[in-house]
Amino acid sequence: MNPVTGLSFGRIAIGTAALARPDLVTRMFGVDVAANPQAGFVARLFGSREVALGVATLAASGRGRTVLVLLGAGVDLADAVAGHLAPREQGLEVLDARVMTGVASGAVLSGLLGLRSGTRGARPGTGV
Repeated sequence: MNPVTGLSFGRIAIGTAALARPDLVTRMFGVDVAANPQAGFVARLFGSREVALGVATLAASGRGRTVLVLLGAGVDLADAVAGHLAPREQGLEVLDARVMTGVASGAVLSGLLGLRSGTRGARPGTGV
């Protein structure tokens, strides 16, 4: 499977989980839900973004798909930076922040590898 397609399905899965069960997703990110009752709201914002990026990327082709992959990589890079800053600025446990940073960095790498792979494993006529 092309990394872009896999990443898109991953976005849809985690986004759907965040929309349906924000309490579980925030705990997975190491956030104390009891101490942060608004965390579910923020998780749903994250979830809707992930579903939208995943579905739009799967539906797009050609240059539009490339642009969406780059947009997703930018968002994931911002998430990685947020994970890096979280222990200092938001008091998140270092291990939880490292996991979040690693996942976000992996998503950046997956998207860029998908673009680099070009037509190998791409949808016919898309290049990605």
